[in-house]
Amino acid sequence: MLQATSGSTVNLIPVREVLFFVSDEKYTRVQTATAEALIRKPIKELVMELDPRQFWQIHRSTIVNVQAVAQVTRDDRGRQIVSLRQHPQKLEVSRSFAGVFKGM
Repeated sequence: MLQATSGSTVNLIPVREVLFFVSDEKYTRVQTATAEALIRKPIKELVMELDPRQFWQIHRSTIVNVQAVAQVTRDDRGRQIVSLRQHPQKLEVSRSFAGVFKGM
C-alpha cells in the first residue's frame, strides 16, 4: 500500500492499482485508473522498492506498471511511446531505457 495525498485527503492506494508514477519536482504523481495523488518519494527511491517484474522505469522521471501497457509504438522521430489500457496519457520512453521493451 502507498500512502498518497490528494488535496487534503490521505489515501491508501494498493500498489497493484497504480498505472504509472511520474516525478513532479519534489513530489511523485501516482496515477491509477480512477485517481491521481502525490507522494513525497523520489523516483530513484521508488524504483528500488517496487517489484521489477511488475514496474519498469522507462524514463528518469517515469515508472510504468507493465500490466497497464496496451502497446508501445514509435513516433515519427523514432521515440517509443507507451499507450496505457486504462488511461489516455501517453508516456515517452527515453533513449537510455529504450531496451526495456525489446523482449516484448
